[in-house]
Amino acid sequence: MTYDLIELGLTPALASAFAALGEPDLILARVAAQHRGRFALFAESGEFDAVPSGNLRHEAAPGEFPAVGDWVAVRPSPGVSLIEKVLPRHSAFTRSAADPHRPDAAARTEVVAANADVVLIVTSAHLDLNFRRLERFLAAAWESGAVPAVVLTKIDLAPDPDRLIELITAIAPGARVVGVCNPTGQGVEEVRALIGPGRTAALLGTSGVGKSTLVNRLLGEDRQAISGVREDGRGRHTTTRRELILLPGGGLVLDTPGMRLLTPPSDAGLDAAFADIETLAEHCRFGDCRHQEEPGCAVRAAVEAGVLPAERLAGFHKLRRELEHHDRREDPLARVELNRKWRAIHKGAREHIKRKRGGWE
Repeated sequence: MTYDLIELGLTPALASAFAALGEPDLILARVAAQHRGRFALFAESGEFDAVPSGNLRHEAAPGEFPAVGDWVAVRPSPGVSLIEKVLPRHSAFTRSAADPHRPDAAARTEVVAANADVVLIVTSAHLDLNFRRLERFLAAAWESGAVPAVVLTKIDLAPDPDRLIELITAIAPGARVVGVCNPTGQGVEEVRALIGPGRTAALLGTSGVGKSTLVNRLLGEDRQAISGVREDGRGRHTTTRRELILLPGGGLVLDTPGMRLLTPPSDAGLDAAFADIETLAEHCRFGDCRHQEEPGCAVRAAVEAGVLPAERLAGFHKLRRELEHHDRREDPLARVELNRKWRAIHKGAREHIKRKRGGWE
């Protein structure tokens, strides 16, 4: 089977980046899957496997190793073809590949989905729906460079799905929200329209929310394995690897296993996910207002007036703290300053206790 690179999502910018390499022995391909150190590739000549070249293995920085969805320059061979270079990504969804509290976690950030045009954040209307976790996914999706959309599955199991869609829309400014009933197919065509020919949609979400069932609906066949529903009403995890799947009629879906551990977004991703708070913040008295104890804070005023839910502001503060913690871990100077600050705080606390005790311990 041969492939049309345009249908695989090739853009003029990617074509130019490949041509600029000036190496006629290389061919252009897209990473479709990864398994045991090998990568399955889609190219004009068909599908084949390749491995990273020695130069790429030694020169690639963290996060620059091939990932599913990447466009790569390949040196074909009757034996083992070699991936020589990963072309620039226009979007990349990342997560921490390890415990975020480990000191080497920053260096182990991995790319979950590359070159997606839209990120479909899939969540279930039945038991799984968590608004704070959804905010985290939205921030990471905006951070990736793709456009996020929320797909609410299992709406047939919710007593009031319209109300749930309304609540999600309120915390997802700028993102489309689609309700889907997989058994009947309701909403599937609306999801398909978000993808379109030559576009790539990355499916993200926790385990058991119906991602594989949704992919089967989009394909029109039961290709992705699915499992029954557990006693608690949640689906069982089935997808075990990331995979790029071509849809009938055009477009691609990048299916991923369920995940919860995400890399904290940058300021830009956080601002995009909380655009409603950023709009309110324009009316704060101080330009650097953190929306905590500062006088003249328009955001806290909105909470007190019932315009902004308190939980929404709490979610913003939680992600902001995680971002600052992540930045301090990666910045040695910031870490030193933080340690100095806490030493001063602890010293002050000890001196205060001594004074309260009359100098006796």
